[in-house]
Amino acid sequence: MENSKNVLIAIVLSAAIIILWTVFVQGPQMERQQAQTEAQQAAQQAQQAQQQQGQQAAPQDAGRQVVSREAALQQGPRVTIDNPRVTGSINLKGGRIDDLVLKEYRETIQPTSPNIVLLSPLDTEQAYYADFGWSAAGPDIATPGKDTVWRADGTALSPGNPVTLTWENGQGLTFARRFEVDPDYMFTITDTVTNTSGAAVEIAPYGRVVRYGTPKDASQMWVLHEGPTAVLDGSLKEHSYGSVRDEAEDGAKYTYTSTGGWMGISDKYWLVSQIPPQDETLTSNMFYDPKGDFYQVDFASAQRAVPPGGNVTRTQHLFAGAKLVNMLDSYGERLGLPLFDRAVDFGWFFFLTKPLFLILDWIYRFVGNFGVAILFLTVLVKAAMFPLANKSYRSMSKMKVLGPKMTELREKYGNDRARINQEMMELYKREKVNPAAGCLPILVQIPVFYALYKVLFVTIEMRHAPFFGWIKDLSAPDPTSIFNLFGLIPWDYHQVFQIPLLGGLLVFLSIGIWPLIMGFTMWAQMRLNPTPPDPVQARLFALMPIIFTFMLAPFAAGLIIYWAWNNTLSIAQQRLIMWRMGVKP
Repeated sequence: MENSKNVLIAIVLSAAIIILWTVFVQGPQMERQQAQTEAQQAAQQAQQAQQQQGQQAAPQDAGRQVVSREAALQQGPRVTIDNPRVTGSINLKGGRIDDLVLKEYRETIQPTSPNIVLLSPLDTEQAYYADFGWSAAGPDIATPGKDTVWRADGTALSPGNPVTLTWENGQGLTFARRFEVDPDYMFTITDTVTNTSGAAVEIAPYGRVVRYGTPKDASQMWVLHEGPTAVLDGSLKEHSYGSVRDEAEDGAKYTYTSTGGWMGISDKYWLVSQIPPQDETLTSNMFYDPKGDFYQVDFASAQRAVPPGGNVTRTQHLFAGAKLVNMLDSYGERLGLPLFDRAVDFGWFFFLTKPLFLILDWIYRFVGNFGVAILFLTVLVKAAMFPLANKSYRSMSKMKVLGPKMTELREKYGNDRARINQEMMELYKREKVNPAAGCLPILVQIPVFYALYKVLFVTIEMRHAPFFGWIKDLSAPDPTSIFNLFGLIPWDYHQVFQIPLLGGLLVFLSIGIWPLIMGFTMWAQMRLNPTPPDPVQARLFALMPIIFTFMLAPFAAGLIIYWAWNNTLSIAQQRLIMWRMGVKP
């Protein structure tokens, strides 16, 4: 009776896991995809209407005249930015970096897909930019602001070709801002303020990252952080878009003091971060403005005195680009940035997740394919766990040998459960068998499974990384399904998920080829294990491969490939041990 209750509880929990996964993970993903599709369609319709009218729409939005990105880029003078990884421009109005496109990354795996647009001007709908400046101690001293038009000594910024912007306030202060960019994603900004007036001036430097609107594709999953991010006083500070908005409802914001550090806004794969001098004492804020509908992460440093006839020079950096792990490590070491690699959300188990990624990346350098690297990584994990797994499989093989004796005990003592359990314990003790040993390899692999899941989910290196055949993106689910005859019909079956009520069931049934392979290998491995003595338990274990096939089908294809290959290696190892012990499979 007790066993039946436990089995019933296990079945209910398994069903609950599937339902919760569908409702809280797949459901939000479908809603975001649908919202994004609707937004794109609405934007296309609006653009067509504007073209027919022969003019740009210009609604007012919190002091902004919202126009298209193309129109905004033509509104004033700019200095172009170009290096091997990015293209864009500096807006001379405001002296800010508000136009940046990533050359190496596209929105989808299609080679003709648009490149990722990281930063956009203030007057665009999804404005996103980095700003730098000075604030004065008194209101009578003019400092450059968002409408200040700077003069440039060049028209193009590239590695080895810096550009300097200058502006005079008419009160004896000259502001000069020198921009440099390396071949990757790091900008160096050197500000110099020269005082030719007859009195000392107190000014303070600041920097900020501003983003209008909540990103439509921002993840709502607890396993991924997107939004304001900083490392201040050696501690990682992460606040989601939702938590920052909640603070704004109470008229509050997140404020920290620190010496050095970095702060900005982090997406799943991209980061825009202000990096002040690491010896500078500063105050940093993270907040949301409901009137303007924008998020801001900023810092302000202490006042500095500019003596008459003197000047003040200050150098800081701005990172704007893809969160490549090795690149973040290199910048962190070179610039002395604390925990800069934590911009990648490795999670609570970063001490396991990051080393796992580094091993995977090291293997990739030799094999040139992350899918193959995952296969080799699985072999290394199996080798590391070999002693434990070997002991476990030997124990399970002995359990199979003891199967007839356990059957005799059940027949001999009938319904006397206490006596049966007592005799079985004595049998295990005589034969030196640990019935719980079979669970150990699975328990040890759970952290590895989670760490690999994080690696596939959050690292830009895995984004759009192909395997072989139909797997073009290891970080995405297997694209095949019964709805496209497992890849034979070239159509996007995901649109059927938008059917009301029926859509959720269709998502549940969209199982690709690799999840089916994984389910088969799991079934084959369980066939090698001892059959549970209780019939109900036996039926439950028989259903587990099916349950896990449905549960894991929406996961990244790379994770499914890892699990299927791991099962295959386990089958080979267990079968070899059984053969050596003379146990019939």
